[in-house]
Amino acid sequence: MVLAVLVPLALAGGLVWLVTSGDRTSGPGAPSASGAPADGRTPSAAPPSGPDAPAPGGDRPPGASPSAERPLAGRVVVLDPGHNPGNRDHTAEINRQVDIGTGRKECDTTGTASDAGYPEADFTLDLARRTRAVLREQGAEVRFTQEADVPFGPCIDERAAIGNRANADAVVSLHADGSARGNRGFHVILPAEVRQGDADTRGITAGSRRLGEHLADRFAEATGTRPAGYLGPQTADSGLVVRGDLGGLNLSRVPKVFLECGNMRDPRDAALLSDPAWRQRAARGVAAGVTAYLTGNQ
Repeated sequence: MVLAVLVPLALAGGLVWLVTSGDRTSGPGAPSASGAPADGRTPSAAPPSGPDAPAPGGDRPPGASPSAERPLAGRVVVLDPGHNPGNRDHTAEINRQVDIGTGRKECDTTGTASDAGYPEADFTLDLARRTRAVLREQGAEVRFTQEADVPFGPCIDERAAIGNRANADAVVSLHADGSARGNRGFHVILPAEVRQGDADTRGITAGSRRLGEHLADRFAEATGTRPAGYLGPQTADSGLVVRGDLGGLNLSRVPKVFLECGNMRDPRDAALLSDPAWRQRAARGVAAGVTAYLTGNQ
């Protein structure tokens, strides 16, 4: 995903707004994280205690328990549709700087778009809705960070806070990249181990890695697409990238990853991302990855 201030760019088939700053999901990586405790979290990832602390896994229905038909019963999954279709109309608000622990970045960005003018923000929201339906079939309680029900944003720090307040069992932030033409494929971004300011990912790096591994495997299987080769040989093999410069990951206290579903600036990837049938397969891949992570399936 290429992130940015709004810069109009005349393109064949439509007017595209590119993003070049904010919570960038393309560019240099960060130090890698490894290890995987059995429950996906370490004690430092636990939410605050006391009367105002969230219940484990969010506000779960009493008596909810998993079954063969509903393996995610009692689980809370937060889906974070990248950007917001209204962001382009609120440039001052989304350019406001927020603290991400390791520095300051823009509140949010507009996202990228295909050459034909299909916006990333529309893509991520449609994919999130499709994924929610599949996860609900599995018994999960699914929450969104936004559903175009707010004028812009939320800011990247608030997106992380939504997952934290829900004490989510897993959070997936959905995106599409805006790399150069000819660069194809998906990748999953994992949080680096960061401890600075309000950022402390030590308790979630292992669980996030397990979530990302399952997600990469199931997404590839469901969509028939391959990991992005343009980010280096390691990513081309695993589909995983580790970064410490994304506020949505740095400020998370629960297992969380970003999924870049493809490159909107490449015509062949854009054709897939624009296809409702492909998006339905992608939704099943995302849901399968989350289910595999939460049920411990290999």
